[in-house]
Amino acid sequence: MSDIETEDGWFSRLKRGLSKTSQSLTRGITELFTKEKLDASTLENLEDLLIQADLGVGAASRISDAVGRARHDRALDGEGVRAIVATEVARVLAPVARPLDPPESARPAVVLVVGVNGSGKTTTIGKIAESFRTAGLKIVIAAGDTFRAAAVEQLAVWAKRADAIFVSKETGADAASLVYEAWQRAKAEDADLLIIDTAGRLQNKAGLMAELEKIVRVLKKLDPEAPHDSLLVLDATTGQNALGQVEAFGKVAGVTGLVMTKLDGTARGGILVAVADRFRLPVHFIGVGEGVDDLEPFDADEFSRALVGLPREG
Repeated sequence: MSDIETEDGWFSRLKRGLSKTSQSLTRGITELFTKEKLDASTLENLEDLLIQADLGVGAASRISDAVGRARHDRALDGEGVRAIVATEVARVLAPVARPLDPPESARPAVVLVVGVNGSGKTTTIGKIAESFRTAGLKIVIAAGDTFRAAAVEQLAVWAKRADAIFVSKETGADAASLVYEAWQRAKAEDADLLIIDTAGRLQNKAGLMAELEKIVRVLKKLDPEAPHDSLLVLDATTGQNALGQVEAFGKVAGVTGLVMTKLDGTARGGILVAVADRFRLPVHFIGVGEGVDDLEPFDADEFSRALVGLPREG
């Protein structure tokens, strides 16, 4: 399969995944812009529509302003407005669309993966491991979610697929102790990358967040620069709750980048725009399904056009 066919295949999946959001936006924009007059009231309604899709107040205001400016230059129909929305969304997202790039100088480079239950951390780890195995890196995966045997078993499957060294302990073991052992193993094996899973935790559970703080403290004793990447996996279906998760996990784990999953499960896929606009954190991957092939590196232009149901450019 050619690179072009692969990319088109992903864009098609992305459009299907975002169809709940794009259909809602397309329907609303079409209804608004079939009016004879594009006036201030119409622009206010457009801003409300974008806020309802969870794009955030700031981005929604800037987008409606851009549409208002464009109306003076040309007549606008629904498709023209959607094109402007896509351009403005891409303007917000382009600076944060960055690949995951652990430092080569760190051996091992440590990637800590955090998030709430069911957000898609395990699949994310599988994708990262698969990507870096293809690049020829030696990988260790640590099963830091010691509370759930099923999580350990699932992660073991991904480790085997990625030909990675797998480190786990018995159910209920101290997670920080496991992380210490995993780092020592990675060092002894001269591994390039140590990927650490953590227990899914709600940001308002003080005990679990304290455990995460302990994991970070242990890592910093082993390497003051670790974790070199701290990835927060966000479930798009949680909507505005994602903003609170970024704040809470940022304080505890020093989040350096984001992965957003399950964009296919919501009509408010604009939450990625709101998160990017507010926090300016790199977005490494997005997902539109449960499988590892449904998680791909984030491309701002493709996401922006799929969000409003437009075809891929070029």
